Amino acid sequence: MSVSALECPRGKDSQSSIHMEDVVPTPPQESTEYDSYAMEDPANPRNWPAWKKNAQILMVAFHSLSATFVAAGIIPAYDTLAEEYGITVPQASYLTSAQILLFGIAPFGWKPITAIYGRYHVFMFSVFGAMLCNIGSARSTTFGAQMTARVLGAILISPPFGIGSGVITDLCEPEHRAQKLGWWTLMLTLGTPCGPFIMGFVTQHIGVEWIFWIFTIVNFVQLLLYVAIGEETLYIPAQRQHRDKIARRSFLTKFIPRRIDPRPLRAREFIEPLFLSRHTRVLIPAIAHCVVFCYANIVLIVEMPIAFGEKFHFNAQQIGLQFIAIIIGCVLGEQLSGPMSDWFLIAMKRRRKGGEVHQADRLWLSYIGYATVIAGLLVWGFQLEKADEGEWNVTPCVGAAIASFGNQVITTILISFAVDSYKDQSTDVGVCINLYRQIYGFIGPFYFPHMFETLKLSGAAGVMCGIVAFAALLPTAAIQFAASRRL
Repeated sequence: MSVSALECPRGKDSQSSIHMEDVVPTPPQESTEYDSYAMEDPANPRNWPAWKKNAQILMVAFHSLSATFVAAGIIPAYDTLAEEYGITVPQASYLTSAQILLFGIAPFGWKPITAIYGRYHVFMFSVFGAMLCNIGSARSTTFGAQMTARVLGAILISPPFGIGSGVITDLCEPEHRAQKLGWWTLMLTLGTPCGPFIMGFVTQHIGVEWIFWIFTIVNFVQLLLYVAIGEETLYIPAQRQHRDKIARRSFLTKFIPRRIDPRPLRAREFIEPLFLSRHTRVLIPAIAHCVVFCYANIVLIVEMPIAFGEKFHFNAQQIGLQFIAIIIGCVLGEQLSGPMSDWFLIAMKRRRKGGEVHQADRLWLSYIGYATVIAGLLVWGFQLEKADEGEWNVTPCVGAAIASFGNQVITTILISFAVDSYKDQSTDVGVCINLYRQIYGFIGPFYFPHMFETLKLSGAAGVMCGIVAFAALLPTAAIQFAASRRL
């Protein structure tokens, strides 16, 4: 049982009046003595001081950033890697594409393991293993060796993609959850533009090998942070009889994994998150998020070196500088989506008789995100196509920033809505949504070049906006309407 299951007795979610047929039944309540112990137990993460909870959230958020940072960080070095390994540039791009796909699949394996052995040691093993893989990447002399190191590194660094939502749900009360989920989603999104932005300078001035040594240093710093201030956030009240024994050997438990939940590990748990796809409150946010993320983030990241490099004859460093626009857009978008979503939810609760919490109220702010995504993509596509060759202008970057703003708003709000709807399965929700995002993002680069070549930048932007409207915007409006009618 996760801490989120204790929210009802704590009085935070007990007044929620969600009565949809696809809502997972609430698990049986524990005894008053059981709940009272959990509420007062200092080992319960909900009772930790704010700084300690925030530290765990920021570490898992940075863990997510490091994963996408490593995946996208080699983009400015595609030409150099292709020349070094004797392959084509599209083949070099597979070093990133393979990681994108594995980021969606690997968390299905990590999720049940963390449910039995906890999250802390998995995170430590994750960054340590990824560090070794990045050392291997730095020393690789063939494409096969490099691909092997990247594949293993992606599997090892992937746990926070699915587990992050569970960590945040277990640490945060509902009225602060969107803001903290926003930290996580912002970091996850920022990794893709920050990687090529920073590594453009590294490629230009230091050399490609140093890209992988910097990745190694990042993982080493993460490992030190987990050892210094990391804590186990999975709380199982039934194990309280062992708490004194655990405290006496707390130093050893920092490094030696132990079984937290004695129940047997079932094979079904490795695919369990997929079952949430039958619920519209997860399926529709997952599809909407993956479509928007692909066209308002991955397209901009993948096509930036090609479009700007060919149009303006930029080198690796100059291409990297263009990613500043995406970074600015993401950061500004999170200022609206997280805090404003929580504030809006509380404000709507106060207006209702009885103080009912309607999670569908979060979705009102998503329309700001959809409007800015569509506007930004159109500005990016049309202005980049109109630009004169060799004469850079800032307007395509402005469009990229606007689209990134909207993407961040939609990402935080849709994930918050899905997690709040199934908070007792928050980790499964994160794993399920992550799978949709990563698979759709993996497929994109295979047809992007053909789409832009056939339709040109302006036509492709129009097609992407149409897909966002029909596959994301309209279904979001439909689920909000349905949820509001049934509340």
